[in-house]
Amino acid sequence: MSNVVTRFAPSPTGFMHIGNLRTALYSYLVSKSQGGKFILRIEDTDQVRLVEGATDVILDTLKMTGIEYDGEPYVQSERLSIYKEYAEKLIAGGNAYYCFCTQQRLDSLRDENGIGGYDGHCRNLSKDEIEKNLAEGVPYVIRQKMPDEGKTSYTDVVYGEVEIDNSELRDQILIKADGFPTYNFCHVVDDYLMGVTHVVRGNEYLTSTPKYCLLYDAFGWERPTYVHLPLLMGKDENGNVSKLSKRHGAVSFQDLVNDGYLPEAIVNYIALLGWCPKDSNQEFFTMDELKSAFSIDGLSKSPAVFDYEKLKWFNAEYIKKMPDDKYEEKALPILDEFCENYINTKKLASLLHTRISYFGEIRKSIDFVTSRLEMDSSFYTNKKNKTTPENCKEVLVDCLPILEAVENWDNDTLFAVLKEYSASKEKKAGAVMWAVRIAVGRQIITPGGATELMEVFGKAESIARIKQAVEELE
Repeated sequence: MSNVVTRFAPSPTGFMHIGNLRTALYSYLVSKSQGGKFILRIEDTDQVRLVEGATDVILDTLKMTGIEYDGEPYVQSERLSIYKEYAEKLIAGGNAYYCFCTQQRLDSLRDENGIGGYDGHCRNLSKDEIEKNLAEGVPYVIRQKMPDEGKTSYTDVVYGEVEIDNSELRDQILIKADGFPTYNFCHVVDDYLMGVTHVVRGNEYLTSTPKYCLLYDAFGWERPTYVHLPLLMGKDENGNVSKLSKRHGAVSFQDLVNDGYLPEAIVNYIALLGWCPKDSNQEFFTMDELKSAFSIDGLSKSPAVFDYEKLKWFNAEYIKKMPDDKYEEKALPILDEFCENYINTKKLASLLHTRISYFGEIRKSIDFVTSRLEMDSSFYTNKKNKTTPENCKEVLVDCLPILEAVENWDNDTLFAVLKEYSASKEKKAGAVMWAVRIAVGRQIITPGGATELMEVFGKAESIARIKQAVEELE
């Protein structure tokens, strides 16, 4: 059994962004590809930003995507005494200090644009001053004491050596005035106490990590292996690429699911956004296959572009492979909501099975079913079948009484009837089918042929549409 331990540590501040989900997935795969352990930790110490129900969103998302964590989730707000204890250890070792500066003083250090940083005012208070302030109940924070000179560096698995001048580091707050720890502090303590060996997160933390390394060093702890992931970009309608945001489309897992994307297709697609399998020809992976194929050295440092068209293609392939019963579980409720009772929604669902990219597309695909669309007589013109509005009208007039006499209104019966008619009139079957399909569907491209559409609409509506078509052609 490997001793690799990774974690996913989201803040419950709203929806699950696709970038966060990718981080969770890669963290999970780093661990599970090596037979390790994967921890879930809810980082809820920033009480101002908490959103009610957001923790449930996180748990539901992980369940739906098959990202399984080991043990029970940790919750930071339930561990406050631990962080205070470790902050005081830093103070005792000279690596942190009490800061009693008021908000007014801190604000005075900023210019009119709000730019400025802490000046270390309380770094060297005497022991007497500190004890006096504490005894009097003066509000305080605990700050990390950064080195004034030299450099701090670490090695990232993806980006290599990262180094920063210590002069650029501010004395960051570890414990806030309300007693809650900051992310910058408590995640380090938790990662150590939970035995995390590999920290997987977005590359926006690349330049913050030296501060965390200094905390590890101050405690005398072994640093974890850092794995920073490439940026996730989005592409707009004009092809411009920028950091993925709402202007590019749905950016949360839940939005995509609500639009009708399948969780397994989303996971498969985002697994390839920053990671390349050794067998680069393989595109489709189950979660078990991802665990087997994943390796850290396949991660890229180049930004990855979230392409909605590529996701649609992935999702369409997954929908095509769905068993009919599973597909109908998702498709039929949508069709039943929008279609009249006389519509054969089961048949319509079958026609759409290989023609939609995501289930939300069903609503956009059935306008011709839910209403009789405005149409132009030019639709009846087809060079291949040599049809015109005039000869199509003749076909429709001939077929009306024949169709009205049909009792078994199903695709096979209707197909045989129209084939028999075309043979008796020495007409091309394709020409007859074209005329009927345009009359019934009222658009050039439809998800089925003439007789399939008539089975969808049922006898009464099909006949009514053909009669309307004849009237329009007259």
